[in-house]
Amino acid sequence: MGNPQEHIVMIPFLAQGHIIPFLELAKKLQETTNFTITLVSTPLNIQKLKATQSSTCKIHLVSLPFNPSDHDLPPNAETTEALPLYQIGALCHASTALETPFQQLISTLTFEQGKPPLCIISDVFMGWTNRVAKLLDIINVSLSTCGAYGTAAFHSVWQSLPQRYVKSDDEEFVLPGFPETCKITRAHLHKHVRNADGSDRGSKFFQPQLSLCLGSFGWLCNTVEEIEPLGVQVLKNYTKLPVWCIGPLLPPRMLDSSSCSNEIFDKRAGIEPGLSPETCVQWLDSYPENSVLYISFGSQNTISPAQMMELAKGIEESGKPFIWTVRPPIGFDLNEKFRDEWLPHKFEERMSASKRGLLIHKWAPQLDILCHKSTGAFLSHCGWNSTMESLSQGVPLIGWPLAGEQVYNSKMIEEEMGVGVELARGLESCITKNDVKRVIEIVLENEGIRRKAGEISEMIKQGARQNNGKKGSSLQALDDFVSALLAYSRT
Repeated sequence: MGNPQEHIVMIPFLAQGHIIPFLELAKKLQETTNFTITLVSTPLNIQKLKATQSSTCKIHLVSLPFNPSDHDLPPNAETTEALPLYQIGALCHASTALETPFQQLISTLTFEQGKPPLCIISDVFMGWTNRVAKLLDIINVSLSTCGAYGTAAFHSVWQSLPQRYVKSDDEEFVLPGFPETCKITRAHLHKHVRNADGSDRGSKFFQPQLSLCLGSFGWLCNTVEEIEPLGVQVLKNYTKLPVWCIGPLLPPRMLDSSSCSNEIFDKRAGIEPGLSPETCVQWLDSYPENSVLYISFGSQNTISPAQMMELAKGIEESGKPFIWTVRPPIGFDLNEKFRDEWLPHKFEERMSASKRGLLIHKWAPQLDILCHKSTGAFLSHCGWNSTMESLSQGVPLIGWPLAGEQVYNSKMIEEEMGVGVELARGLESCITKNDVKRVIEIVLENEGIRRKAGEISEMIKQGARQNNGKKGSSLQALDDFVSALLAYSRT
C-alpha cells in the first residue's frame, strides 16, 4: 500500500500510558504501509525504547533535547511515572517546551529528504504540534490514546467546566455534548477538575492544548467503533472532524485467542516486573478458570493508607485467590520500599503461606496475567490501556477510577457496557471491607457480566481481524486514514 519514501512522524505525551499505544500504532503503520515511521520523545524515553526494540523493528527513534531541571523537575523526570501526583502538572507544562526543537527536527527532516513528512501524528495533549504543522504546511493528525467516550467527556468537561454551575457536589449535570441521560456529579470528578475555574494550572494547560487539536486534519482514536457507539458519535460531533477508530493498540498476540496464553509477552520499555511472568503464570496455573482476582491501579496511581487497609481486609474475607500489584499509598514516595504496616498484620505472610494471594511490588507482567484463563476479574483504575487489555480477554472489571478520564471510563464500563461494577472513586471514597467483599463476589460470580465481557472481547477481536477477505472495522479505518492522507497530499 505504501511508498517507503513517505514519512510519518509521531510524538506521544510523556507518559508510559501514551508512549506504549503510540509505539503499537507505529508498528502497525510500518507493517501495513512500508512508510518510514519516526517516533519522537525525550532522551530518556528514547533510550528506554531502544533498549527493548527488537532487531527486526524498523521504526526510527529520535530524541528531542529536554532538561527536567529547567522546569523545576527532578533529574530523569521525563515521564509522569517518575513523579509524585503533585508534580505531574509541572511536567505537562514542561512538555510545551518541546515545540521549538520539534519544529527544528521537522525542518531538518524536510531538508534532508527533499520534501516534508506526509503527516505528524501527535498526542491530543501535545496540541502545539498543530502550530508547527501549519507553519511548515504539513498535515497534523491528533491521536487519543483513550477511548472515544472518555476522550469526549474529558475534553468537553475541561473546555466547558460545567461543574462550576451546580450548587453542590451531589447535584447531577449532563456531560456537555452527551445525551440527557449521561449525567454526572461534581463528586465524580478528580479534585483538580472539580475545583477548576479556567484560571487554574490544569485549565491553563488542557484548554489551549485541546483547543489546538480541533485544528487537526482528523483524529485517531484507540478504540473499536462497535464497543462504544455513543462515545464515537459524541466525539465526532465534538471535533467536527473525521474520526478513525483504529484500536485496540495492543500487541497482536492479545487479539489471537489461539496463542495468547502460550508465550510470555516481551518486556515493555523501561519496565522491570517485580515478579517474573513465568512465576505468575505458574501460580495462575494452579487455579480454576475465571477464579482469580487481579488488582492494579496502573503505573502512576495509588490509594490512601485507610483504603489500602480496607481493600486488603475485604480481599482476605472474600476468600478469593488474587494477584495484587502493591505500591506505597498516597503521601509516600511510590519508589520507596513497601512497609508491612500498610497492610493488616502479617497479611502478606498469611497469603503466601496459604498460596491464596500473590503480592507483586511495583510492576506486574499485566498482559500475561490478563491473558491467563484463570483470571476472572480485574480491580482497576480504569485507565484505557488497562481497560482494553482486560476487555480484549473478556475479563470483567471492578472500577476504582483515580485520575484523568478514568471516571468516565468507569461510568461507561458499568452503565453503557455492563461489564463491570464501580467499587470506589478517587482518594476520598470511604470504603469498608464489606464493600470490597460484596463487589468482588458480584463481579467474579455474575455470569451476565462475564457473558457481556465475552461479547465485548469478540467485538474487539473482530474489529482487528480480517475474516474471509473482509477487514474488521479498525483495520478498515486504518486503511481509510492512510488513503485520506495520500489523497490530500496529491491535491
